[in-house]
Formats: sequence, C-alpha cells, structure tokens
Amino acid sequence: MKNLLFVCVLATSLFSFGQYGYRDGNRIGISGGISNCTIYSSTFDSKPGNGFAGGLSVRGNYYNNWSMIYGMQFFESNFSLGKNGIETRETEFSLQGVQIRLLFSYNVIQDHVSIDFGPVLQVNGKLSVNKSAENNVIKYNNVTEAPIRAKDVLDVSTIGGAFYFGVSGGTKVVRLVAFYQYGFTNLFNKLNKNTDLTALNNTENFKGNLGTINAQVVFNL
Repeated sequence: MKNLLFVCVLATSLFSFGQYGYRDGNRIGISGGISNCTIYSSTFDSKPGNGFAGGLSVRGNYYNNWSMIYGMQFFESNFSLGKNGIETRETEFSLQGVQIRLLFSYNVIQDHVSIDFGPVLQVNGKLSVNKSAENNVIKYNNVTEAPIRAKDVLDVSTIGGAFYFGVSGGTKVVRLVAFYQYGFTNLFNKLNKNTDLTALNNTENFKGNLGTINAQVVFNL
C-alpha cells in the first residue's frame, strides 16, 4: 500500500508539472504495446518471454530541438528460469509493476522523429508462477545437491532502476515507439538477505538484471 501511494503521488506531481508548463507542442499520450523480457543472470539459466505494457505520458517542449517526457506505465514481464532436462525444470515467471520515467528527447524531425533516453524508476510486485509449478526445481546446490525451487525466489526487490533508450516516429497524433530498457539494479538482491537461500546458492549472491525490448503505439490527445 505504501508503494502504491508513493507511485500515485509521484505520478500526480509529474503530470501536474507537465500541464503547468503547457505550451504549443506539449501533448498527453496514451500508449500500449508488447515487450520481450530477458533476465541477465549468472545465478540461473534463463530464457526470454513476451509481455505487455501501457500507460500515460506528457511530452513538453524544453529547449530548441529538445523535449522532455514524463510518463507512468504499468507492465507485465515474463521470463523463464531453469532448463528443460532431468535435473531442473524450465519454469515461467511473471513480474508486474509500475514504471515512472523522466526522459530527454532530441527531435531529429520536429513532431515526427525523435531519440529518447533517460532514467526509469520501477516498482515491482512479487514474482508469480503457476501454482502447479511452484515446486519446480530451478537450480541445485553444487555440493549438497539441495534444490532451489520456483517458490523460493518469488520475493524479489521492490524498487529498481533502469535506463531507457528508444526511437519514436510518426505524426503529432500517432507515433510508433521502439525502445530498450536495461535494469541496472539487481532484481534478486532482496533474496540475498535470506542466509538459508544463499546457502542453497553455494553461499553466493543471487544476481539478475532485466533487459526489455518494447514496441508500442502512442496516441497523443
């Protein structure tokens, strides 16, 4: 509840500021599209999966050919951990949450083509997994052969950060956007506070960084 309140207050502040600075060229956008998420991890074997994201943004004039974008998006990302085989099971996980963006945008062609980049604050829920897959083994301890199961790794870090780089093109009303986000914070860092889990992980820290490719359509009001 505290995280949700924090997100709502921050989002309201960003959107209010965007409206306060309204000038010709400032636009409110509604966006949605598909994503492909990979988790870069030295801890687990992983496989990318498809998801979706959508939300609101405010694009405002800043200086000469530069604009700024304030935005909030809800997302669902999917990926698999483990591998198909006798020892471990490939298990699909789902991550849902909210992202707050503050982006710089360079207008290559005014109102038509831009390059966008900047930081993203991400608020994560817990990982979810199909109930029938909760006991799937996704890794074994190298010495004791004790298993790490899917249900053991669901409580991931709540707050994360990412860097956004993308390109958008179209008209004032409709734009296509393609972008990549790399999570520079460790999604599994919260697991490292559990000494029983790190013992199962050969006394090593859990590591995992999200990388997501997105394709979206933006409708500007």
